[in-house]
Amino acid sequence: MAATASNSDKPGGARSQSEKDVPPPLPAPLNVPVADSHTHLDMQQGSVSEALAKAASVGVTTVVQVGCDLAGSRWAAETAAAHESVWATVALHPNEAPRIVLGDPDGWSRQGAREPGGDAALDAALEEIDALAALPHVRGVGETGLDFFRTGPEGMAAQEHSFRRHIDIAKRHGKALVIHDREAHADVLRVLAEEGAPETVVFHCYSGDAEMAKVCAEAGYYMSFAGNVTFKNAQHLRDALAVAPLDLVLVETDAPFLTPVPYRGRPNAPYLIPVTLRAMAGYRGVDEDALATAVAANTARAFGY
Repeated sequence: MAATASNSDKPGGARSQSEKDVPPPLPAPLNVPVADSHTHLDMQQGSVSEALAKAASVGVTTVVQVGCDLAGSRWAAETAAAHESVWATVALHPNEAPRIVLGDPDGWSRQGAREPGGDAALDAALEEIDALAALPHVRGVGETGLDFFRTGPEGMAAQEHSFRRHIDIAKRHGKALVIHDREAHADVLRVLAEEGAPETVVFHCYSGDAEMAKVCAEAGYYMSFAGNVTFKNAQHLRDALAVAPLDLVLVETDAPFLTPVPYRGRPNAPYLIPVTLRAMAGYRGVDEDALATAVAANTARAFGY
């Protein structure tokens, strides 16, 4: 889950509230079906069945529902069990760990401020994530990692402890590790090296530059690109995409966040994957069907479906 940038794309001011609330139109269907490798159906409008049907109508036939806290991870696992086209990942978001330990009111969660729980509460939460990760329809552990944008120095120890525990959980269960990395590139790579990375690592909403993409490629880490690759100020993401090996590239929405241009600021959803994928194909100078074929194979390999 990534924080949204400014939603105003019009000169002179923001869009009206009514316009911002209108879902973008359906894009033309893809010829080659693909997966949305990272979405948050629990934060989107409408039912799961409606979202899946809309996505399937444009060639997005699988979605990876990502957990960010205990309640969201339980919901992800339950939703994956109920829908064949949904796979789940489970985790405590990097900003959730200090929130549990410190009662941090500045965390990402929508649940409001909490009383401090301490290290024991964090470890208890991680034990439940461990149990959920054992389920067969849970195909990944994440989103986990480090986020130094929102969490200050007082919460970094809890974040890193949580990240290390998630790495261990992913390795023991043989599941993909889905990483949230915000303004913490060097430290994320450091912790992965110190702990020993799982066989499969996915950098969700890839946020590094081309040099980091080369490091990830050398390590065999997948890089998943979201709608922000289309943003005007995201040349570093396009540069990273240009050097990322095609067999390590994924596509995601991170919906309801990061809606791609030209719909930036309006609600995102899995059915908008074709917009981002077509833009990515243009930036790479490759055929849309060729990119979709590669992305589909990569996602299947990463999440084992």
